Amino acid sequence: MAVEKELHKSGPYADFFCQGVRVDNTLHLAGQVGMTDTGEVPADLAAQVETAYQNIAGVLAHFGATMDNIVDETFFVTDMQDCMANVPAVFSVREAAYGKKPEVCQTLVGTPALVDPRLKVEIKVVARL
Repeated sequence: MAVEKELHKSGPYADFFCQGVRVDNTLHLAGQVGMTDTGEVPADLAAQVETAYQNIAGVLAHFGATMDNIVDETFFVTDMQDCMANVPAVFSVREAAYGKKPEVCQTLVGTPALVDPRLKVEIKVVARL
């Protein structure tokens, strides 16, 4: 039996993958990185997190959702020591993105690399409508 899905494809790689998939009341967002639509990547980890959250908010908006709909997030970081050294700045950006202290499950995963060597973080989320 096929599952009914609504897909959201955008950005320069829309031909290759989608940014989000809605199945019933659940949204699965592809990992969003700290890169703008124009390809700019801030050097600072916290700034990349802020950009990734802006990208997440944009995909959520396509489905009529907001950051409040997120129930689970996974951070993939290329440098765990850098991440841990910047926890206060990253969590400050995170709270600003949510507009409050987030009420979500969170997982932190170290990875040797992301799609672009300038990237330090990728954030994947699941949201419920």
